[in-house]
Amino acid sequence: MAKKINGIEVIDLCSTSDEEDDYDGSPVIPYKSINSAMKDENKRKQRVIDDDCLILDFNPFESIDKLSINDAKESEDEDLTVVAEIGQVACRDYPHSRHLCVKFPFNKTPHSSYCKQCFCYVCDSIAPCKFWYTHCYATAHDSKWRILRENRRLNFCKDPTLI
Repeated sequence: MAKKINGIEVIDLCSTSDEEDDYDGSPVIPYKSINSAMKDENKRKQRVIDDDCLILDFNPFESIDKLSINDAKESEDEDLTVVAEIGQVACRDYPHSRHLCVKFPFNKTPHSSYCKQCFCYVCDSIAPCKFWYTHCYATAHDSKWRILRENRRLNFCKDPTLI
């Protein structure tokens, strides 16, 4: 069931109908714990709410910059549309080889394209490297690029354009 929060329609895919009835708009959930003093068999069933321990639905230390809003136009034939994401994606937010880039998929975009986190697979340097016109095609799946990368690491190959 959809809810309106701050004028935005939110659909919680993980909730049950019981959870929807108890929703108070707070992202803070009290953590229920068994008091360590309740080791006695008669007291084991008793539970207390520990006000010092809370489980949050969000990371309070996460920067608000991590919130990404999708500006894509809505399509009526789609069942599910992701409108925002919170957190980091390894092949987008951290340094990665060009062939692993999520922003510019290797098989769907020109190989010379790169994001601010891409690096040259051969040189292990920030993209574009001095030899990007050939190194942009490098992948870990091709043995010639793996050999060239290893040779560069061992300084056997002084001319990185040799293939």
